[in-house]
Amino acid sequence: MVKVVQPATAAEVAEVLRDASAAGHTVVPRGGGTKLDWGNNPSTVDIMLDLGLLDGVDFHAPADLVATVRAGTPLADLQAALAPAGQRLSLDSPSSGATIGGVLATGEGGPLRQRYGTGRDLLIGVEFVRADGVIARSGGRVVKNVAGYDVGKLLCGSYGTLAVITSATFRLHPTPAARAWICRPVETPMDVHDLIGAIVMSTVDPSAVEVDLPALGSGMLAVLVEGTPGGVAKRAEATRRLLAGDEAGTSIVDTAPPWWNTYPFEPGDVALELIAPVDAVHAGIYALHDAVGAAVPVRGSVGVGVVTAALPGELSAGQVTAIVDIVRDVLAARGGSCVVLTGPPSVRESVDLWGDVPGLELMRQVKARFDPGRTLSPGRFVGGI
Repeated sequence: MVKVVQPATAAEVAEVLRDASAAGHTVVPRGGGTKLDWGNNPSTVDIMLDLGLLDGVDFHAPADLVATVRAGTPLADLQAALAPAGQRLSLDSPSSGATIGGVLATGEGGPLRQRYGTGRDLLIGVEFVRADGVIARSGGRVVKNVAGYDVGKLLCGSYGTLAVITSATFRLHPTPAARAWICRPVETPMDVHDLIGAIVMSTVDPSAVEVDLPALGSGMLAVLVEGTPGGVAKRAEATRRLLAGDEAGTSIVDTAPPWWNTYPFEPGDVALELIAPVDAVHAGIYALHDAVGAAVPVRGSVGVGVVTAALPGELSAGQVTAIVDIVRDVLAARGGSCVVLTGPPSVRESVDLWGDVPGLELMRQVKARFDPGRTLSPGRFVGGI
């Protein structure tokens, strides 16, 4: 039976890991639980480390545009706390209820990564607890305060297999005075490819470029511009003219499309993440459609070459493997990759979720150095790490 523990401080997290390590027990950390089914199933779970009580903003220096927040804090709560100062963490997550620790641990990002990157790009300091229960820190509260290897960035995207993040310090940005979305209907991945090329060659300087391609009907390309009211108005109109062409449906709106910052998959679906150079994303989408034999929902940050797709959950593990292998071959030839984020248990247990990963042996050595007893989330990450 899995034991659920809810520490409220880093010291309590350290005590749990110290005892678990000594007893040979395995520990899986969780935040909001929004991505607990991402990655491989851990080989064993003795203790579920629920970090929900480890929440709140510990430090905020508005003049320095820096804040330190505990890992169990929902991202939405952090944004609400920063808003009165006219500031934000320029990080978004398509997972409703996601926590700071969960977003960092899975390397998740939303539309704003077009301009600001993901959490690892905004992170300037991190407090974490090692598998042996020792509390450690990397970086600090000053943007240029990292000497040697930046452990914080190493922990980002490691799926809780190296250490437990207990708090993080971020670089903030002023909240934009104005925002506008320029939306244009699209029919095919090639339409998106051509429009992205036009945006890249322009001076639009968007904060985000997203696409929604449903399985049936027309899709939409949406470009977000932010800044001063006057500047946004001019750039939005310039973008509208750039995208419109012969399409009369191109419009400028002051609220995001309903699909913005959401995933195309539902619980029970097989979720894929396609990553490729911007000018090759369309090839991966076409390969996916060809492998399935029909269009499937695709959505995401096409402006940085990262989109997600949904496959029906009733597909067998063998069918998913065949589809993913085709897509991986096409993307690998173009410098890209395809990851199975999640799916029904039968898929997660049988399909190679990650595919070929360069540097896997080095990653195994890092795991062995950080967690020699395989206490933390054993087997959850690539290569059974």
